[in-house]
Amino acid sequence: MPKPINEILVDGRGLEPPEPLERVLAALDAAGPGQTVRLLLPREPFPLYPLLAERGWRHDTQAQADGSYVIRIRRAAPGAAD
Repeated sequence: MPKPINEILVDGRGLEPPEPLERVLAALDAAGPGQTVRLLLPREPFPLYPLLAERGWRHDTQAQADGSYVIRIRRAAPGAAD
């Protein structure tokens, strides 16, 4: 039996807004229990952060040496507050 995929990768580099946002929201809708979403972008997605919080997701953002960003998104624990 194949091992379940625990991460959905959304590569938003090279896409014009709002396509990266639309793709990551679709990935979140499709994510199963325990899955995370890893978003790759050329800039930090400040408008995304409040949308994640409203939908019960948390994120960790890491700036890369080349100036791009990796955002790891996971479900917030029940009752967790930022």
